[in-house]
Amino acid sequence: MSLVVVREHRMRQPVPPDLAEILTGQVLQTVRRRAKYLLFQFPHGHLLVHLGMSGSLRVIAPDTPVKPHDHIDLEFDGQICLRLRDPRRFGLMLWLVGEPEAHPLLAKLGPEPWDATFTAEYLSGLASTRSGAVKNFLMDGHIVVGVGNIYASESLHRAGIHPSRPARRVSRERYAKLVVAVKEVLEAAIGFGGTTLRDFTRDDGKPGYFRNELRVYDRAGEPCLQCGEAPIAQRVIGQRASYFCPRCQR
Repeated sequence: MSLVVVREHRMRQPVPPDLAEILTGQVLQTVRRRAKYLLFQFPHGHLLVHLGMSGSLRVIAPDTPVKPHDHIDLEFDGQICLRLRDPRRFGLMLWLVGEPEAHPLLAKLGPEPWDATFTAEYLSGLASTRSGAVKNFLMDGHIVVGVGNIYASESLHRAGIHPSRPARRVSRERYAKLVVAVKEVLEAAIGFGGTTLRDFTRDDGKPGYFRNELRVYDRAGEPCLQCGEAPIAQRVIGQRASYFCPRCQR
């Protein structure tokens, strides 16, 4: 890495004041993801990046003019620049030494939806003592990562599970359907480039088109696409808008 420019240190947690000294001259080895965190591996540690609610990373030419909210540039050999833009400054850029999975932000995260450990047995076992709504249970990053509000509503609809049903009152058989539904929904969303409702864009600057495939989310009052009869209902569960079919989901 040939150059690091930090224009704004005030993020969700302060950007390390010596980040340029830490990274300049170092070789980026790999990039991987854990939940919503990106881990850039260098020989002497990891750069942890989280985009928050409004952040984005763009690969651009180093001489691209700086715009408002362009907070950090990581320039590689004068050829390309990785630029962090974050209008709300809810994102993170931290330096980690040692095993990154041991860091407090990562240590207690649940499995990825495609991990072999994400099974009906796993969910039903953890849910046995949970009296809260199954939708909140599914969105808990300590249970499984990557299932946000939109995808939780869509997955529960596909599995035929009412979002307000207590997690402990969902059978293992129904959790088996939910595991399949979560994977199907996320795979479809990735295939369509994500879901753009407000300001989300893909890496090419275009919107994500999974919004056109949503079966329940943001469709209150419209007919259920599965039964074709009952109107989609909306209810606030865990302070989040939840959408479901009162006929198909029990």
